[in-house]
Amino acid sequence: MFKIFVDGDAFPNLLKPILLKQIERLKIETVVVANKKVSIGKSRFVSYLVVEAGADEADDKIVELLREKDLVITADIPLADRVITKNAHAIDHRGELYSVDNIKQYLAMRNLMDKIRESGEITKGPKPFGVKDAEMFANQLNAFLSKQGK
Repeated sequence: MFKIFVDGDAFPNLLKPILLKQIERLKIETVVVANKKVSIGKSRFVSYLVVEAGADEADDKIVELLREKDLVITADIPLADRVITKNAHAIDHRGELYSVDNIKQYLAMRNLMDKIRESGEITKGPKPFGVKDAEMFANQLNAFLSKQGK
């Protein structure tokens, strides 16, 4: 049985009821990891782990606890890369399923945008998170869970 790990520091409120419904319905053990108290709701299947403040503390804890085949929900591309390297799965908040086939492209694009911003160029950030994004996440989560036999 796989676990779900949630990178809780930037987890959108719109996704909380969607995820909690699936956790409850399928009885999936879930761990929310963040550097402050973050709640996705009450469930006997959800535990919360608060780590020290710091850039990668939550990421490092997730990778430490992660097992092969687990699912991580994160918008952090470097974390998703580490997850994929451990033969686990990662879905971002907008419904993208990261994989061996696409993670390096996402990482390269992220690193390129970082370099452009560091050079002083003003770039657009991601578009605001909305209902369509939540729907895409719900669809991808459902597809992933179905594939896992859930």
